Amino acid sequence: MTTAEMKYEVKDLNLADQGKNQIEWAFKDMPVLKLIQERFIKEQPFKGLKLSACVHVTKETAALCVVMKSGGADAILVASNPLSTQDDVAAALVKHFGIPTFAVAGETPEQYRAHIEEAIKHNPDIIIDDGCDIVSDLHSKHLDMCSKIIGSTEETTTGITRLQALEKQGLLQFPAVGVNTSMTKHLYDNRYGTGQSAMDGIFRGANILIAGKTVVISGYGWCGRGCALRAKALGANVIVCEVDPLKALEAAMEGYRVMPIAKAALEGDIFLTVTGDKHVVDVQHLLTMKDGAFVANAGHFDWEVNVNGLKEHTTEIKQIRPNLEEYKLDNGKSIYVFAQGRLVNLVAAEGHPASVMDMSFANQALGIEFLVKNKGKLEKKLYTLPEKVDMEIAELKLKSMGIEIDTLTEEQQKYLNSWDIV
Repeated sequence: MTTAEMKYEVKDLNLADQGKNQIEWAFKDMPVLKLIQERFIKEQPFKGLKLSACVHVTKETAALCVVMKSGGADAILVASNPLSTQDDVAAALVKHFGIPTFAVAGETPEQYRAHIEEAIKHNPDIIIDDGCDIVSDLHSKHLDMCSKIIGSTEETTTGITRLQALEKQGLLQFPAVGVNTSMTKHLYDNRYGTGQSAMDGIFRGANILIAGKTVVISGYGWCGRGCALRAKALGANVIVCEVDPLKALEAAMEGYRVMPIAKAALEGDIFLTVTGDKHVVDVQHLLTMKDGAFVANAGHFDWEVNVNGLKEHTTEIKQIRPNLEEYKLDNGKSIYVFAQGRLVNLVAAEGHPASVMDMSFANQALGIEFLVKNKGKLEKKLYTLPEKVDMEIAELKLKSMGIEIDTLTEEQQKYLNSWDIV
């Protein structure tokens, strides 16, 4: 299909050459995904299948879509966030890789929903989701289409939470693979990727010094662990807010102060949410913050910080920098909000580095392959990729980094498998 024959919506096709350079640059740092691509080209596991992907349109996710097309998939891509699209990458996918793409940085909520509908109109057999948007719409508006679908993969904690709710209520209509539950995804991507990229977004968004400031992290899952680790390494005094006693205890044992957000709101200079929940930092917390406090979100949806509620107490919103707004409040204070409360690491920065997404998207690609190979054999529930796949990905990553590890001797293996220890 030529570009003239293709339906798409991107900002400017003239950006395509720069986007192609970006995608090629990402591929250089994604050796595991490249090895999978080489096999897919030979085996064509997705030949004849339609793929709808709803992910952040970045150079790294572009690489994943190119790999899936290499495996025979008839792929379409839409954005999973209105502000995270890299317009040059979207243009390159259309012009240079022949993948219909519907994504424009800064698209309106109406455009965003229309683009999700385009992904559904593609009549997919397989789905790659980031936040469960396609799957959610299918279950709420297009149940008649679900019987055709082989399965979906899900990238985020937020999306997995929605899938778990569907499964628990007996409503899930096809099998799904929760990529975020794979060890090579959440241990690596969430911790090191989000930890670095969230700080990167704060740097680019405001160019402020972290050292000496009090940084409040809401949520101590793997993303929160990574953000706290990076903030501490930069010289911040870190406070963690949690609802899970075990995670709160772990944070305390790591040397962080742990307290409810209502108390932390009085002390923090910079606030960062990474929970996947709603109104974690609510209006009452925002109003009690110090004058000049900074608020950012690195969770999937833009409602972790109640920005809409804050507007009811705002006399003026002033654009300070491209991704930083000053909210002048009716109590005389000012609060600085990054990226309109959306993902600071993808809106104000570029998301995770390619070397991190290499393993995450290896999981995505192999997750779809797992669903296709087991078509008709799986229950309508949420799955985790087999442990051996995790190990294969980790081994490939180590090999690409030039790292060797030990192997068990026959004697050691026998010892570990024996109950009669001598």
